[in-house]
This record gives sequence, structure tokens and C-alpha cells, in this order.
Amino acid sequence: MTSLKRVTTLLTMIMTISTLNLAVAGEQKLNMPPKGYKALFNGKDLSGWKGLVGSPKTRAKMSPEELAEAQKKADQSMREHWKVVDGVLVFDGKGQSLCTDKDYKNFEMLVDWKIKKDGDSGIYLRGSPQVQIWDPATKAAKGVGSGGLYNNKKNPSKPLVTADNPVGEWNTFYIKMVGDKVTVKLNGKLVTDTVLENYWERDKPIYETGQIELQNHGNTLYFRNVFIKELD
Repeated sequence: MTSLKRVTTLLTMIMTISTLNLAVAGEQKLNMPPKGYKALFNGKDLSGWKGLVGSPKTRAKMSPEELAEAQKKADQSMREHWKVVDGVLVFDGKGQSLCTDKDYKNFEMLVDWKIKKDGDSGIYLRGSPQVQIWDPATKAAKGVGSGGLYNNKKNPSKPLVTADNPVGEWNTFYIKMVGDKVTVKLNGKLVTDTVLENYWERDKPIYETGQIELQNHGNTLYFRNVFIKELD
């Protein structure tokens, strides 16, 4: 074998090994939290999650027995419509929101999400709507991107900029909530820095604690790398 052939063969081997190492690293990174964060989704099953029972206002009026019975039915529905496929949370568009089984107060959150054409979704904070997720091309969006606090009336509801990746590609939210203040970055760009209002009880401030919900509007959704860092 000539020296040139040896060098070519060696370079090919190095490139192959590097490619394999990158692939393995990518697989290991999926659903593995960065330092300081905890994984809300383990990449394998729906552990740590529950089905949706009404609103915070509705749940507060239920007796423990009523809530337990309603939760049982909601969990059954959750398992029928939310699945884990290759390390990704997939919603079929036919059920209700997916909720953390724990309530959170102040936190930082990271989450990857993906939608299809005309998709419309969101992430509820402390059980309240919502950090908006949608296809900017829909009639409802009117060109406005994701990441705004869509249900605000007094405070800004639209994102500062449109930072969505093309529909069908993955996007990443960084969400920080302290008190009633919410900061959102979409794909590294600041899109929201304002107050989240109480949608369920407009005359009251946002709840001090509550569950996080992956909300739906009857369309297929995908989530992965769902991480949280509690700030209390």
C-alpha cells in the first residue's frame, strides 16, 4: 500500500470513528438534563405525569374523593393519547393536556417541541394558560410567532420577535417564572419578558404554585428534553 493510500485509509477511519462518537453523544444527550436541572420526562414512559382534571379553580372545589375519581379517569385518557416513541413524547390530538404530577412555584424550564402544519398548542405555567406554540402561518396566528403569553389582556401577549423554526423542525424554549414574571427565549432569542395573568380568575393574581401542562388543540404534538430547575 502506498503512503497516499495509507493516509487516505487512516483519514477515512478517523472520520468514521468521529461520526460514530457524535451519534452516540447525541443519543446520550437526549432527555439527559444539563447541570442544575432535573428531567421531567425520562424518555421511556409517562412516569411523573398525569391527566388533566379541569382547571385550578375547578379542582379547588372538589372533595378529595371527587378529585381522586376524576384523576383516575383523566389518567386513563392520558395513557390512550400520549405515548413515548423513540425518546419523544407524542400526542395524537384526541385527548387532553399532559400534566406534571407535582406543583411548581418559581423555576427555570427547558423543553424542545415540534408541531405539524396548522399546529396550535401551548405550555401552561402553574396550571394557567399559556406560553403559546403554533404555526405562525395559521389564520389565528396572523404571522405572529410562538412564545407569547397568548391569554394576557392587560400585559403584553405577543412575542417580541418571531423566532420559530420551520414547521416540522424542533424548537427549544427556555422559560423562567418568578412570582408572576415570565421570561421566554425561543431558539436562543428573547421573545417574552412580562407578567402572566390569571386566566381562570381575572380578579386575582396568578397562583403561587401549580402544575405544568403540555397543552393541545387537537393536533399532533411532539416534546422531548423537558427539564426543570426549581428556584426556591
